[in-house]
Amino acid sequence: MSRIDHFNDPNAPNATSIVPSTTAVVQDSAGRIVFVRRKDNDLWALPGGGMEPGESIEETAVREVLEETGLVVEVTGLIGVYTNPHHVMEYSDGEVRQQFSLCFTAVLKGGDLRFDDESTDIAWVAVERIQSLAMHPSMRLRIEHFLERRDRPFLG
Repeated sequence: MSRIDHFNDPNAPNATSIVPSTTAVVQDSAGRIVFVRRKDNDLWALPGGGMEPGESIEETAVREVLEETGLVVEVTGLIGVYTNPHHVMEYSDGEVRQQFSLCFTAVLKGGDLRFDDESTDIAWVAVERIQSLAMHPSMRLRIEHFLERRDRPFLG
């Protein structure tokens, strides 16, 4: 299924759903951050995805990181809450989802790096190389907030 991200686009379609979702910043011992290259928009992104019934939002983050990267992690903090009503994702099945995402920090506990069928690539990326990646502006915002080492989570 393909996806178009509409970010502050006055011509974007109206949202038809909201699904709580997560992303997570996971670093290795060298300080590199893991990214996946998504099939649906061909952009690099932090691992993450939608919440399923019966799980907490932290469990969602842990599960999504494992599914998308093969890595076992533990959630350690909250970078921010991202709910911009002017950021909608239009899917090829007709769904138009308003962004509602929590971005967490997580520590690496184990696992073997691999990507799933939602991605075409996976990589550990040094912080100084992140700017060279093709990435959606909303994902860059999460990375910027992480790198700022804020005292409080971003709310917006």
